[in-house]
Amino acid sequence: MRCPFCSFMEDRVVDSRISQEGRAIRRRRECLNCQRRFTTYETLERPNIQVIKKDGTREPFERQKILNGLMKACEKRPISLEKIESITDEIERYIENKNVREISTKEIGEQLMERLHELDEVAFVRFASVYRQFKDVTQFMNEVMSLLSEKRK
Repeated sequence: MRCPFCSFMEDRVVDSRISQEGRAIRRRRECLNCQRRFTTYETLERPNIQVIKKDGTREPFERQKILNGLMKACEKRPISLEKIESITDEIERYIENKNVREISTKEIGEQLMERLHELDEVAFVRFASVYRQFKDVTQFMNEVMSLLSEKRK
């Protein structure tokens, strides 16, 4: 590992810890030349999963896009960042556990909506309105009415 400060190629590991819920190892290293310390992370190499968009185009899976969508849906709601990241982790694990090379945005969106429905009704409706591309108020109201009827059961 090259030292980020002096570019020396030799270091020693000072400390190793499990990080990111066991999905990475955090290592503190010390350069043998300048004695400065730096941190590295060791993670599993993930398969290259392609996401099939509504228009049929494909692009690499990006965890950040799921996180951004959840952040927007949960904006100004009493939902912690830890919970949002936890849902993002769940979705990522779901995709990885399917053991496929391609997945549709529809399937990812349905998984997100399922979790948001359980978490917060307002965040769910916000996400659904964008994801399902409501064309008018009637579609929006139908979704809200279905939520209300579920709540009464």
